Amino acid sequence: MSDDTKKGTPKDSHYARLRRAHREEKTGGAPAFRPRPKIAPGEGPANGLVRLYGLHTVRAALDNPARRIRSMLVTRNALERLDISDIAALSFKAELVEPRDIDKLTGSDAVHQGVLVEAEPLKPKRLDALGDSNLVLVLDQVTDPHNVGAILRSAVAFGAGALITTARHSPQESGVLAKSASGALEHIDHIEVKNLAEALGELHEAGFQTIGLDSDGAAELEKTFSGERIALVLGAEGKGLRQKTRETVTALARLDMPGAIRSLNVSNAAAVALYAVRRFLG
Repeated sequence: MSDDTKKGTPKDSHYARLRRAHREEKTGGAPAFRPRPKIAPGEGPANGLVRLYGLHTVRAALDNPARRIRSMLVTRNALERLDISDIAALSFKAELVEPRDIDKLTGSDAVHQGVLVEAEPLKPKRLDALGDSNLVLVLDQVTDPHNVGAILRSAVAFGAGALITTARHSPQESGVLAKSASGALEHIDHIEVKNLAEALGELHEAGFQTIGLDSDGAAELEKTFSGERIALVLGAEGKGLRQKTRETVTALARLDMPGAIRSLNVSNAAAVALYAVRRFLG
C-alpha cells in the first residue's frame, strides 16, 4: 500500500476542505453536529431529587408540609398565577426565567406552564400506617406513569385513603406521574409493599373486602359489594391481574359495559369503579 493511500494526498485534502466548506455554508457557518438529546419530561436530576412541573402540581407541592422543595424555576406569568407575591420570601432558591429555560430541562413536549421545582421525593409508607380509611386502591404492577397519575387523581377525587403498590414493577415518582395526577400526589398516602398477596391478606385481617377488577369476572362489580371497607385491585395494562392476585382477592368482578368494547384503560376503569364503590359506602 502506498504512502498516499495511507495518509491521504494533497488532492484528497483539497476535496475534504471543499466538502467541509459546503457543509458550513448550508448550516450558516456552524459546524454540523448531532444534537444532544433533551432530558425526558419529568426525568429528575442525578442528585436523587424529582422535577415537578405544571401549575396544579407545583401549587399542591408548595402547600404540602411533607414536601421538601429545594429550588424553583418560574416565569413571571406563572409566579402571578401561583399567587406568589414575593419570590425572595420563599424558603428555597427560586429564579425568574423564560419558558425556554424550563424547556431545556423538561423537553419541549412537556406542559410545564412556566414553573418547575426540584424536590425530594415523598417517602412511601408501610401498610400498618393505613389508618381507618374505608376505601383503598391496590395496583398489581401497573407501570405506566400516565395511568398511575390519572388513577391517583380519581382516587383523591373519590376519597380513597391510600394507593398501595408493589416495590418492584411500579413507576417511581416523576414529573410525568405528578403532572398526570394534577396535584393529587400530595393528597393521598402511598403505601409500598414487597409481596402483594401477603398485603392482601393483611387487608383481609383489617376487615377489607378485596375486589379484583377483571373483564371476565363472574359477577358485576356492584353486586359484589359487602362490608364497610373495600379495596379495589387493578391489574397491569394488557396483562391484567396476576394469577396469584386473582387467587387471593375476595372476589373477581367486572364492569357492566353493554357496548361493543368490553374493557377500559386501567385509569378509566379505576374511575368508574371508584364511583360505584363510593356510592355503596356512602
